[in-house]
Amino acid sequence: MTVSRLPPAALSLKQFLHRQRVLGIYRTMLRTIRQVPDEADRKYLKDWAREEFRRNKDATNQDAIRMMITQARNHLETLQKTLALARS
Repeated sequence: MTVSRLPPAALSLKQFLHRQRVLGIYRTMLRTIRQVPDEADRKYLKDWAREEFRRNKDATNQDAIRMMITQARNHLETLQKTLALARS
């Protein structure tokens, strides 16, 4: 019988990679939100992003996680495009 040195709550490789993608999207989203000129809009977007990520932090279904990552990327791209249009 082999004994694993990993703690019981260790993430699988797939879970680890999903976690890294999600954290990267979250950081990029918060950095992008900082560029929003209106303070009220900035606060609203920051609160919205934090709540969305918090609400889904305990998700375990891999298909659902992939879908949420895709949605987050789409929201991020939309925000970035909107900011680019506003600057020009």
